[in-house]
Amino acid sequence: MNRFRLGPVIMLLLVGFIVSCAEESDNRDRPSGEMNADSPIRIGFSIATDTFIIERWNKDIKVFNSAATELGADVLLQMSAGGTQAQIEQIRYLLTQEIDVLVVLPHDTDMLAGVVRAANDRDIPVISYDRLIQGVPVRAFISFDNEEVGRLFGKALTEAVPEGRYLIVNGSIRDNNSYRVNSGLHEVIQPYVERGDIEIVEEIWLEAWSSDEARERIGEVLERTTDIDAISAGNDQIANAAIQLLSERRMAEEVAVVGQDADLLSTQRVVEGLQLMTVYKPIHKLATRAVELAVAIAEDEAPEPDRYTTNDSGVEIPFYVEEPQAVFSWNMDDTIIRDGFHSAEDVYRTIRREDDTAQN
Repeated sequence: MNRFRLGPVIMLLLVGFIVSCAEESDNRDRPSGEMNADSPIRIGFSIATDTFIIERWNKDIKVFNSAATELGADVLLQMSAGGTQAQIEQIRYLLTQEIDVLVVLPHDTDMLAGVVRAANDRDIPVISYDRLIQGVPVRAFISFDNEEVGRLFGKALTEAVPEGRYLIVNGSIRDNNSYRVNSGLHEVIQPYVERGDIEIVEEIWLEAWSSDEARERIGEVLERTTDIDAISAGNDQIANAAIQLLSERRMAEEVAVVGQDADLLSTQRVVEGLQLMTVYKPIHKLATRAVELAVAIAEDEAPEPDRYTTNDSGVEIPFYVEEPQAVFSWNMDDTIIRDGFHSAEDVYRTIRREDDTAQN
């Protein structure tokens, strides 16, 4: 796992409109969470991931910052690949920066209750982004329907392989989304299992969203048996690790593999036939809506949620939901490419290169 640590503050980027010296002087004594009508709304955004190189989060940050600028809001971004303790330090720092609302993409959904409680004590509303913080009330949760992601995994696999041996590789045990995806997957495949049509060879839970760990754990299974017909991978990085291992054993294209996030490499593998499906989550919609929600909450004008959910805090959490989409080779143009998530040139690059080589 790649880790970067630059003291207690990992990274600070001021994004959006810069407050003038006069404005800063006027706001210096403003209590945290209390807005001044003459200053932009300040959004603290804390992101902690297992690595900086995940394609997905780079897109979220870019869209989030752009949407905030369009709404005239400032973003104080704290980003770390240093794990949960580093994120706690990030959030403590943000709570000293006169922010109006705090948006958190948690590294460990169970370990942030204390620092989120500190934000609540300061009357700074907290929005849980993509992953739901557990054990403490938050003002809102915004994410994709992760159980539907799992159902899309199950539907794709059971249509392609209605009878066979399945390997299930779940995501991080520290991420509540992993359990939601797993729940949706089992909802679909369980009747097949009970009939004896599907046999689950093994079900793996990873410590982190790590392709290296996934490669090691999947490799251990393949050392024991190569009699596998389908692999459900927690995300596209895990799917890529599985496909690499299958390719080494000349099993690629013979095993149906699904993942999520629509990473560029995985979209290429989908059109090549190496990966059956990837779940596309329209990040532009999610990140833009998150900024709009943050501004609305800061202005005490929170919209009605799509539904409510629970997080073991004893209160219902307003849940703002975006819907994922299953993407196969046949609908790639009408989803990923139509939305500009990836260009046709990039997605089909390897296919065209092969065509050019064949023509020559």
